[in-house]
Amino acid sequence: MIKKFVCDNGVRIVLEEIPTVRSAAIGVWIGTGSRDETPENNGISHFLEHMFFKGTETKSAKDIAEGFDSIGGQVNAFTSKEYTCYYAKVLDNHAPYALNMLADMFFNSTFIKEEMDKEKSVVAEEIKMYEDTPDDIVHDMLSKAVFQDHPLGYSILGTEETLASFTRDKLKQYMHDMYTPDRIVISIAGNVKPELIEKASELFGSFKGGSRPAASAPPQVATEKMTRKKDTEQAHLCLGFEGLPIGHESVYSLIVLNNILGGSMSSRLFQEVREERGLAYSVFSYHSAFRDSGLMTIYGGTGANQLDELFSTIQRTLASLKEKGVNEKEVRNSKEQLKASLMMSLESTNSRMSRNGKNELLLKEHRSLDEIVRLIDQVSIDSVNKLGNRMFEGDFSASLISPEGKLPINM
Repeated sequence: MIKKFVCDNGVRIVLEEIPTVRSAAIGVWIGTGSRDETPENNGISHFLEHMFFKGTETKSAKDIAEGFDSIGGQVNAFTSKEYTCYYAKVLDNHAPYALNMLADMFFNSTFIKEEMDKEKSVVAEEIKMYEDTPDDIVHDMLSKAVFQDHPLGYSILGTEETLASFTRDKLKQYMHDMYTPDRIVISIAGNVKPELIEKASELFGSFKGGSRPAASAPPQVATEKMTRKKDTEQAHLCLGFEGLPIGHESVYSLIVLNNILGGSMSSRLFQEVREERGLAYSVFSYHSAFRDSGLMTIYGGTGANQLDELFSTIQRTLASLKEKGVNEKEVRNSKEQLKASLMMSLESTNSRMSRNGKNELLLKEHRSLDEIVRLIDQVSIDSVNKLGNRMFEGDFSASLISPEGKLPINM
């Protein structure tokens, strides 16, 4: 059972007791990411994530690392387009210590210039490494093609130019404006007692935030095709179709549809592109849901001389999906895969912490396992087919990185 407490300042704390394990996972979730940035400060959310590990008023970066190593714990963080998370996983008896450490990093990070300069160099290398990975860049290119100048089209890493402009004052101001209490969720899961809610409330329940800027408007989805010429061994292709926002009533039909299309080894894309024709090692589809929009992506990587055949095969697969629809066996198998994946993920305290944190931050509700299984079971062949016809009936966006930088001739 999930216990929830709202602090006087608006910070939300969710705790799930799991007495059958000996670990605890704690996450500090902040409802801000690259979507909340501007062209001038793009990448600041991600850079802040890095700087939280670079020292506080009482601890150096080495002290923070050794502190978690000394208890056998794990600590990490990540930034997405709409949220940021700092988290730790430790043995259950070390949960209060981990919570204190995360709070110290959150409130007392110093952002001194020497550490900032070193970390700018680290992130610059991360950007360069990313540029050397075309099968990653092509997905960012697709976001740009779909969302254009809207912040959802921004890179999470930012650029070397924006990175160079960050100062301590800019980081502090961004935190003041965006890390407001109403955007903070503390998620705890594991062999812990409800008293840990009181501890979290003491640490996070009294700080004040600034007056955050208004959230960005919903994006207008475009159908642009973007290409980049790059000396690569493969052509990397992404196709993008308008999806559904978080919490949409048809989201479970969409999850089933994606699983059938390209979300598993038995999916149509995997079987047609890889198993039947041997065109690609990696081919898949996935859906990204945001608070007011969504994006269905199909990716495939193949030899440049097979790009036309790859695209034609994907198009034929989509045409068959629309014309003939899915069948009962596909829907049944997909449902069972989804239920198994859900249930097995709940065996991890980290997965439960993440699930609860995201649900509270983005949906403000927590469905039970039985409720979710019921919603998955309610998905029908008809609902999947209607959604597939609607989603794939119009034009699409595309991104391509290849040695020639030319789109397939029949696109």
